[in-house]
Amino acid sequence: MGKSDFLSPKAIANRIKSKGLQKLRWYCQMCQKQCRDENGFKCHCMSESHQRQLLLASENPQQFMDYFSEEFRNDFLELLRRRFGTKRVHNNIVYNEYISHREHIHMNATQWETLTDFTKWLGREGLCKVDETPKGWYIQYIDRDPETIRRQQEQERKKKQDLDDEEKTAKFIEQQVRRGLEGKELEMPVYTELNRENEEEKVTFNLNKGASTSVAASSKTSVLGQNALKMVEGAVKRKEVAHSSGQSKEKKKKSALDEIMELEEEKKRTSRRDYWLQPEIIVKIVTKKLGEKYHKKKAVVKEVIDKYTAVVKVIDTGDKLKLDQTHLETVIPAPGKKVMVLNGGYRGNEGILESINEKRFSVTITIDSGPLKGRRVEDIQYEDVSKLA
Repeated sequence: MGKSDFLSPKAIANRIKSKGLQKLRWYCQMCQKQCRDENGFKCHCMSESHQRQLLLASENPQQFMDYFSEEFRNDFLELLRRRFGTKRVHNNIVYNEYISHREHIHMNATQWETLTDFTKWLGREGLCKVDETPKGWYIQYIDRDPETIRRQQEQERKKKQDLDDEEKTAKFIEQQVRRGLEGKELEMPVYTELNRENEEEKVTFNLNKGASTSVAASSKTSVLGQNALKMVEGAVKRKEVAHSSGQSKEKKKKSALDEIMELEEEKKRTSRRDYWLQPEIIVKIVTKKLGEKYHKKKAVVKEVIDKYTAVVKVIDTGDKLKLDQTHLETVIPAPGKKVMVLNGGYRGNEGILESINEKRFSVTITIDSGPLKGRRVEDIQYEDVSKLA
């Protein structure tokens, strides 16, 4: 069996061995060639191609070292950002995952001799937060992406706005209470001594509600005539006035309470969060960083991590990706399909899509689950609702 036979056992074994990771000491960074043993590496160093690469590097060695250092730094930070985010992690864990890729840049070709030197350099340059512990060096990526900074500023602004709304609500309630206390007049009872000029005179009391005086019946018929009628009419009028004023005060109190309830309901309905991902919804991938293969493809959210990141499964290919919510957008189905509200006061409720308003970029749904089942909600923005898987 010839040496050039592609299907020979030795050729197959060589291809299998060449696929895996080999020892770093037998790797040539200039030629980007991995040798399997010491003899192979020695033969490669004596080859003409390797000698030409050495002559080329000897003309400007600093340029090659700067290039390899920059590539190593960019690849290392990209892996740290995508894989661990802003979590605190041991530097050796990140490095082991980085060197698991066969085509990675080796550290012996960079300006850093050890991983510790590279970690300290990241801390000095302000690219990561580093700290030394008895277990080794830990690093934490500092995200300086403009989109992330903008999102953090927006989140802080919304928190401040929520605090301002709470202060306004408390001040409004205080004004309503003060207004109610000012409109209510406290009537203090006046106690008088009961005196009878004539012991044979009969004393009667008028117990009608709203009457504030007691009527003493006189023995004279002229006093019992017109004066008694006038006093009864006055008592009836005062009763009607008191009744109408009581109703008006009750209406005023009821309207203030309704106004507070409406304000709270409006605040709940308009309360928003800067995160909207929910499991089992269909989203669309809008980022171009993953290539045209995944651009504008639909996927199902399988898991939500730290509110802003999701593990999605592409519907067409079945591939699983870990993406930030800024790289995704909601999917609006046809009327009659099930959707989920992702933001606002009805967040987390499932419903049926009734209609789509293309002019206002909003939809109308009917909630079909939970305590609000059957409620019709209008004017929900596109980004606040998405199709259910």
